[in-house]
Amino acid sequence: MYCVQCEQSNKGGCAVKVGSCGKTAQVADMQDVLLRLMQGVSVYGDRAARAGARDADVDAFTPHAWFTTLTNVNFDETRFAGLISRALEIRDKAKVCAENAGADLSDLPEPATWNPGTTPEEWIAAAPFAAIQRFMDRDGPSIVGLRNLILYGLKGTAAYSEHARVLGTEEAAVSAEFHRISAFLATDPVDVDALLAESLAVGALNLKVMELLDAANTGRFGHPEVTMVRMTPVAGKAILVSGHDMGDLEAILQQTAGLGINVYTHGELLPANAYPGLKKYPHLVGNYGGAWQDQQKDFAAFPGAIVMTSNCLINPEIRGYADRIFTAGPVGWNGLPHIEDHDFSPVISCALAQPGFEEDAPEERIPAGFARNTVMGVADTLLGMIKEGDVKNLFLIGGCDGARPGRNYFHDLAVNTPQDSLILTLGCGKFRFNREDLGTIKGIPRVLDMGQCNDAFSAIQVAVAVAGALNCEVNDLPLHYGISWFEQKATAVLLTMLHLGLKRIHLGPTLPQFLTPEVLEVLVEKFEIRPTGDAKEDLARMLEAA
Repeated sequence: MYCVQCEQSNKGGCAVKVGSCGKTAQVADMQDVLLRLMQGVSVYGDRAARAGARDADVDAFTPHAWFTTLTNVNFDETRFAGLISRALEIRDKAKVCAENAGADLSDLPEPATWNPGTTPEEWIAAAPFAAIQRFMDRDGPSIVGLRNLILYGLKGTAAYSEHARVLGTEEAAVSAEFHRISAFLATDPVDVDALLAESLAVGALNLKVMELLDAANTGRFGHPEVTMVRMTPVAGKAILVSGHDMGDLEAILQQTAGLGINVYTHGELLPANAYPGLKKYPHLVGNYGGAWQDQQKDFAAFPGAIVMTSNCLINPEIRGYADRIFTAGPVGWNGLPHIEDHDFSPVISCALAQPGFEEDAPEERIPAGFARNTVMGVADTLLGMIKEGDVKNLFLIGGCDGARPGRNYFHDLAVNTPQDSLILTLGCGKFRFNREDLGTIKGIPRVLDMGQCNDAFSAIQVAVAVAGALNCEVNDLPLHYGISWFEQKATAVLLTMLHLGLKRIHLGPTLPQFLTPEVLEVLVEKFEIRPTGDAKEDLARMLEAA
């Protein structure tokens, strides 16, 4: 198999049988087949949209199918067999929609008509025709790398779109633009300028999708409030909810009300503790554990049931908790029970059968809930602090965490920032430093947890508002970026930042393998992207440029 979509990729992207994430070659092949078919779906979806037509089933299936192919989401061959079969049906449905709308269906690219067969054996045999490196010899690594930049950006955008969709928020224009960019990929483009332009188009689309997800979350659960989140367990039966899906968390809270089961968030769900519509449940008692890469240790020590609602799943079989972990939504692992229709009764039964925590641990709490509404609510105070010199620099430090060496960079960067600076943070990268006491400025914590990785939308809105109030461009602000890259959601957010013209982003600790030196040179020249180096040296350069 060949895979370079995340930092777990083996050097060169090659693995004989199993990837570093645990994905088998068969699953990797089936994911490639699914994505090639989905590009064909988008060819018809795009042409239908141009003719003023759409199919709701096509638009609903598209982000879900793409989401399943993200890093550490779905490892289940059986589920992918079902997804490929459904993709073939959806492609036919999209074609009919386009035909009925009178769309021009001439000159169709290969994915629109490709026949990979109808059985898993045929799909595996056909996988080389869907492989991302198929045209490496013909087009070269830089062209393939730029196509992958778009492909992986679309994966991240699809994940955010699916999070919004399951909460009842979607827009036809967003689906149409997704189909357009995906259909562009289906042509196997080779023009560098066109590829760069479409990369930024992914960033623009992702900005809109993050706005929709923000509206979905706040419309359903209210705007986050500053909340001291408990980080240590309390006595009682327990369920741990990991991933990103707050709709699943809400369903679990509703179904466990009055049963004597405490519910904990994990990883990217920590910010859920600050939403009024979720924290109103008294049995949402706090967060347990740290970032996703520590889950095997955290989950093995957790004396209850565990639910994985979205990406970041690691092999549950080697640490003895496979009998009490469940998957939901796009997630899958061979042999693990999968929750359907938001019925978490099997999880509840499992939790009641587990010992739970015997006693309260010493209490420890950290602040969360500094999303855009909270920060904008004290905008005058913040602007006054900037104008008066109490706050001289702003840092956005966050993104994905991971296990590869070098990620202490983000801890070292955060703890060495001057005392007259504020740190905006989001994503699971914040677990590198969110339990450090970095002090306050006039009563405001120096570390402001803005939420999940998709809450980059909040950070962007705050930066734009501050720049507007100070009558300057965002790039003229004393705002510095330390972004930890790991997987496709981070790729989508990075493309959004580039779409907005944000410059001098320090990105690391390693750069994506699909960014060849030639492509990286273009990004460095155009956007001044800087690979992370020594944290103190980078910090000195940031402050010197302020």
